[in-house]
Amino acid sequence: MKARYLALLVAPLFSTAVLAAGYTGPGAEPITTVAAANEAADDTPVVLQGFVVKKLNNDDKYEFKDSSGTLTVEIDDEDLPAVAFNDKTRVKLTGEVEKGLLKREIDVDRVEILN
Repeated sequence: MKARYLALLVAPLFSTAVLAAGYTGPGAEPITTVAAANEAADDTPVVLQGFVVKKLNNDDKYEFKDSSGTLTVEIDDEDLPAVAFNDKTRVKLTGEVEKGLLKREIDVDRVEILN
């Protein structure tokens, strides 16, 4: 009887682990350059490395630059790193493409300092 209850408790752990692995085929890799992000579809995952070069007029909008170009990124205050950084600090941004009718930007979920 105890083995049966144990099996009921452990079974969901195995099924969750299988689901967490996710899709790994074509198109599963995140976009890694500004140029590619500017061409990507809405909600495409991105991992960009470069520099946040300036804060734009909107509270949470910044200009981001890598070797392939620049684009606007949206970084909420809670997603900013705990340490200060500037336009000379190399960062890694993880997020997704937000494609609107007139503009394209990156909705950033995480900022990591690389220097």
